[in-house]
Amino acid sequence: MSQYPRCFQGQPVIVGSGLAGLMTALSLAPEPTVLLSLGPLGEYTSSALAQGGMAASIAEDDSPARHLDDTVAAGNGLVDVPPARRILEAAPAIVRRLSDLGVRFDREGEAQFALGLEAAHSRRRIVHAAGDGTGREIVRALVEAIHRTPSIVVFEGAEARRLLVENGRVAGVMIALPSGPLVIPTSRVVLATGGIGGLFQESTNPRTSIGQGLALAAQAGAILSNLEFIQFHPTALDTPARPMRLISEAVRGEGAVLIDETGERFLKHLPRAELGPRDEVARGVWSHRIGGHSIFLDARAKLGATFPQRFPEIARTCLLAGIDPARVPIPVRPAVHYHMGGIAVDGLGRTSLPGLWACGEVACTGLHGANRLASNSLTEAAVCASWVAEDVGNSEHGIHGRLTDHALPVMPAASNATPIRPILSRWLGLVRDRSGLGRAVSALLPLAIRRGPSTGPAQVALMMAVSALRREESRGAHFRSDFPSAHATASPSTMSLQDAMATASESPHETVHLAESA
Repeated sequence: MSQYPRCFQGQPVIVGSGLAGLMTALSLAPEPTVLLSLGPLGEYTSSALAQGGMAASIAEDDSPARHLDDTVAAGNGLVDVPPARRILEAAPAIVRRLSDLGVRFDREGEAQFALGLEAAHSRRRIVHAAGDGTGREIVRALVEAIHRTPSIVVFEGAEARRLLVENGRVAGVMIALPSGPLVIPTSRVVLATGGIGGLFQESTNPRTSIGQGLALAAQAGAILSNLEFIQFHPTALDTPARPMRLISEAVRGEGAVLIDETGERFLKHLPRAELGPRDEVARGVWSHRIGGHSIFLDARAKLGATFPQRFPEIARTCLLAGIDPARVPIPVRPAVHYHMGGIAVDGLGRTSLPGLWACGEVACTGLHGANRLASNSLTEAAVCASWVAEDVGNSEHGIHGRLTDHALPVMPAASNATPIRPILSRWLGLVRDRSGLGRAVSALLPLAIRRGPSTGPAQVALMMAVSALRREESRGAHFRSDFPSAHATASPSTMSLQDAMATASESPHETVHLAESA
């Protein structure tokens, strides 16, 4: 292991270069800060792929209270109202701050933001940029701002492999760089590593989003929450490309409808049809699909020839796949899209492990509950990143304890999620039951115990499966066919790695050969 450089000792280290990581780094300036990016700055992130936009109560007929009502309704009884209210009240200001940082949001005239409508929102409150290129535009502007900020040192191609803990708090981070290993002694680490879609075969997330932040936190002893709640987007483009490209909910917000191969609008029985809560729409599409039907999103009547102007990125993606959405329906299917669960944090982004903060998709703030309201995620990431930065900046500088080369553990291997994908895809999908979840636990436990490239992904997947097994009800994005009703009362779930391993080891699930999960 190489000697750690003294120039970075005690500095905040931010792991992840999506919206949450970039915003945290910028908000910490001018304090010297280290930012780790898995790929080129801003790439390999879900933020850059985001199409829908940012939800904020900017319109005159809207308010944070209305936004909160919609969020609570979508969250199916598990939204933590006080932090959710605080985040949503800060949403309009964070949109304006991003605009000041150079994000070119779409506008009506020069003064007003153009606002879109998405599922389960009672008002038009979705702020877009470049039509359906919101995430790409936000990341572009923030990356440029990072390059203009001399206090931020960026390591590209950098992967945090392990958090070092001494006396019950973070003491450093082990990093794999293209040039070799690096250890930074610090008691201030921020995880902004994104989600878990790469643990599944079919997802709109980058294949590199395999729960790295969850694994780092769990292995260091932090508490995680609501891991069973995985949102499937109902309209991913149904082609062989992986990751799957998203057909934004905004397309349905502008009038596109879901049909099958016969032209039947099969979700018209739902109270809001295609604009119902995302979990209900996704399960409706899944159910119709396994019944032998092909599913399409039909934008011809409402958008027609205007589709390329309104949704240029989606139109370009469809045309590359040989589909003209102005002339033919778009083939779609559900795919893993967002994780409502994550590292449990308080209102300042602090985790249960002193010296460790988290923000963005990797964190569980209580905003999303059991089912995320569309376009609340980018808002949450930007708002909470600014609060995390303020708290990190006000925290005690330096390191606690002393790291020596002799005390350092071996650098873990790079993570490989390949063995995990078939297990989760088969048994932790849109509809679950005790038998399938038990099989998942049995298949994952040997991988989680064994030391190797799949250990971290397997441990994250095991915690998710155990959490899903424990929640014996159907709520939001978690649907159990053997427990189809919701409990009258429900509470968030919490999980530690030790707890999951103990539960899995004690459970009398039948042995499952790993080949059976393929």
